[in-house]
Amino acid sequence: MPRDKTANHIKIMAAAKAEFMEVGYDRASMRRIAERCGMTAAGLYRHCRDKEDLFDQIVSPAVERINEWVDAHVARYIDAVNQEEHMQWRDSEIDMMREVVYPNMEEYHLLLAKSQGSKYENFLHDLTQRQQNQLLSYMPMLKAQGYAVWNIEPEEMHLLLSAYTTAMFEPVVHNYTMEDALRCLKTVEAFFLPGWKQLMGF
Repeated sequence: MPRDKTANHIKIMAAAKAEFMEVGYDRASMRRIAERCGMTAAGLYRHCRDKEDLFDQIVSPAVERINEWVDAHVARYIDAVNQEEHMQWRDSEIDMMREVVYPNMEEYHLLLAKSQGSKYENFLHDLTQRQQNQLLSYMPMLKAQGYAVWNIEPEEMHLLLSAYTTAMFEPVVHNYTMEDALRCLKTVEAFFLPGWKQLMGF
């Protein structure tokens, strides 16, 4: 479904966002969304296929921003290994939270706390699994260059990444203010990053 920028579409997106934020995806009603923006249900369906499509139009840009950041992050580290550079700590998901997620807290709160019943309800689990696969592929590359990389089983990596990801996104789930979220992020950074560096032999 094409994403248009007409006045009606913008009004629908605002009404849908308010509805999803208030009651969550599962309990949201297309009829109420139509009422919120002063339209008929038929008029609403000219802008989306169904409730799933409407929710997707709202949250998919937020998902894409995370995916783009993660892809670029991974590429930076892999490029450095392939070029046999002296490895230095470049950035981490802490930077992603600071640069991408926390400045858009409302969008990500919708994605994480209001998506039950949608295809996004397991977003954090899926993100953790993706990071696990990337790290487990990357660590042998470091080891081959002589870095003191730990031997770690996938189950152990999953435990660490689940704890790390949950800690970073808790302020989003609970809709913290930006100030409180950034303060908590400093604690997460101080606690987890030394461990990640040691794990990868930096």
